[in-house]
Amino acid sequence: MTSKTLLAAAAVLALSAGIATAAPGPHVTAAIADAARPQADKDRDANRKPAEMLEFAGVKPGDKVADFIPGGGYFTRIFAKAVGPKGKVYAVINAPPAGAPAPANPPPIRAVAGDPAYGNIEVVQVPLIEMKLPEPVDVLWTSQNYHDVYVRNPENGRKATKAIYDSLKPGGVFVVLDHSAPAGAAIDPADRTHRIDPAIVRKEVEAVGFKFVAESNVLRNPADDRTKPVFDASIRGKTDQFIFKFRKPK
Repeated sequence: MTSKTLLAAAAVLALSAGIATAAPGPHVTAAIADAARPQADKDRDANRKPAEMLEFAGVKPGDKVADFIPGGGYFTRIFAKAVGPKGKVYAVINAPPAGAPAPANPPPIRAVAGDPAYGNIEVVQVPLIEMKLPEPVDVLWTSQNYHDVYVRNPENGRKATKAIYDSLKPGGVFVVLDHSAPAGAAIDPADRTHRIDPAIVRKEVEAVGFKFVAESNVLRNPADDRTKPVFDASIRGKTDQFIFKFRKPK
C-alpha cells in the first residue's frame, strides 16, 4: 500500500470516528477565554470540552446559531462570542401551556440575553413542537436535552425534530449531544435516568430528512455503565455522552 493510500485511509477512518484533528480556530479560543463567562462555567470546561464541541459543530464568525433548550446558557455565551457581532444566537426555550401560571422566576437565559456583554443573543420562547425562528439558522445545537423532548412523548419529539429541520438553512447542521442509554434500551416516559439510546436519536432525526454527517467520541466514558440516572453523584458530570452531527440537504 502506498503512502498516499495510507493517508487517505487514515483520513476516512478519522472522519467516520468523528475524530477532530484541527486545532480550535481563534474565534473559538477567544470565546472560551471570554472574561465575562461565569467562573462556574469555566470550571465545567474540562468535562464539557467546549473547544472540541464548537469545532465539531463548525460554528464560525457571522453564523446564525440556535441553542435549543439552553439551560443556564453555558454554550449560549460561547456561541455568542464565537459568531461575533455579525452573527446571532437564538436561545430557544419552551413556552408554558396556554392558561398556565407564569413561573415564579424568569428562565435564567433571559438574564444572559440581557447582559450587554452578549448583545447578539435573543431569547425565543415558543412551544418546542412548533418552533419557528425569526430567520433560518446555520447551526442548531441541543445539549443534553433531546431525551427530555423525546422520551416523555415520542410523538412530540418527532414534531420538535421536524420543527428543527424546518428552522435550518439548506445545508445547515443539527448537532445532538446527549447522555447515552444502553443499546436497545426502551423509552421510559418517566425519564428516570435522563438518557436515550443513540440509535433512537439517529433513526428519528434521519426520518425527517436529515443526513448523518459524523459522530464525535470526545465525551465518551466507558467507565459509565449507562444505567444510573445522570444526577447520581458517582457519575454526574462524567456520563458517557454521544455527539451526532446531521446536515439538512441543500
